[in-house]
Amino acid sequence: MTAVHPAAVTAVRGARLVGIDVARAVALLGMVAAHVGGVAEQLDWSDPSTWSAVVNGRSSTLFAVLAGVSVGLVSGRTAPPGPPEIGRIRARLAVRAVLVVVIGVLLMALGTPVYVILPTYGALFLLVVPVLRWRPWALSVAAAVCALLSAPVALAIVPAYAGADTFGVQLGLVYPVVTFLTYVLVGLAVARAALGPRRYSGDASAVSGPDRWGEARRTQIALLASGVLVAVAAYVVGTLAAPVPSDADEAFPGVPFIPQGATPGEAVAQVFLSPRDHSSSIVDVVGTGGVAVAVIGLCTLLFDGRGALARRIAAPLAAVGSMPLTIYALHLVVIAVLPPLPQQASTWWWFAIGATVFALVWTRFLGRGPAERLVARIVSATTR
Repeated sequence: MTAVHPAAVTAVRGARLVGIDVARAVALLGMVAAHVGGVAEQLDWSDPSTWSAVVNGRSSTLFAVLAGVSVGLVSGRTAPPGPPEIGRIRARLAVRAVLVVVIGVLLMALGTPVYVILPTYGALFLLVVPVLRWRPWALSVAAAVCALLSAPVALAIVPAYAGADTFGVQLGLVYPVVTFLTYVLVGLAVARAALGPRRYSGDASAVSGPDRWGEARRTQIALLASGVLVAVAAYVVGTLAAPVPSDADEAFPGVPFIPQGATPGEAVAQVFLSPRDHSSSIVDVVGTGGVAVAVIGLCTLLFDGRGALARRIAAPLAAVGSMPLTIYALHLVVIAVLPPLPQQASTWWWFAIGATVFALVWTRFLGRGPAERLVARIVSATTR
């Protein structure tokens, strides 16, 4: 049997960026840790026992930013095409968005104790369809506006969910659309930068030589440095201006939390400046977004254009990241069919090892992940 592998280079997408696949794996395994790993509720850098909480919020943010990066990579990278090709790309993206929403709703129906991100994820694909040809500066401005509106909009939609069950709150409350649209717009702007060689010559070797990676290296370093600086600045401001209250464990994910007895000034600070994960505050959105950008910069800097050794080192994580829809869905199916699992680090290790082995074997012999292949076939059949 001949192995089928994803193409390394295509005329539209250019060279496959292994670092992006690695970053996707980091996001996926981080979300799995938040679901089954028994991580701490709140992060306190002065208490090492809480450091596992770093996956809370930041993993789903990285997943969303990478959604924007993926949209950018399949829509022309630094130079999105004009009509009629952009119309075909928009149609394919819209169909893909609907399919992701459908898959997400089916996974929600499993009744696992996990808030499923896919319905919001699919809705975000639809929302960015009109902006595929925007310049990076325009995408960044739009992201900044969404970040400012994130907390007020999250509070404004809460009454609409009065009496909603666990199934209902997953549709736009736990993962607020405006908040996560910020991340997708940031990812799309990142993809419009030169993450890889800018030009495609038709020869795979032409996009792997070190001389073709100069501009990309500068971009990757800039993403890493700016992401770290922005995240650190945001969390320092948030920690000083709006410390996470002691009763924050009562907060609902995705919604700002105002503790009992807070003064008007303290309430405003908690809404807009809280560093609490999943608070939808400006600090939360900017801080987690900065972390995501830094991870993308680091992964692409370490693994893209570095030769065969780097690709071999990256292979296990890259295999997981090459099939994000499959791995995300499978981990929820496993949670649903097995008896209640202990929330502890060893549980996460079993999931991580299982996902890695499955992804490596599947990609070795069959190429593209099963869910990704199914979605691609439906998209192709409906958008000819």
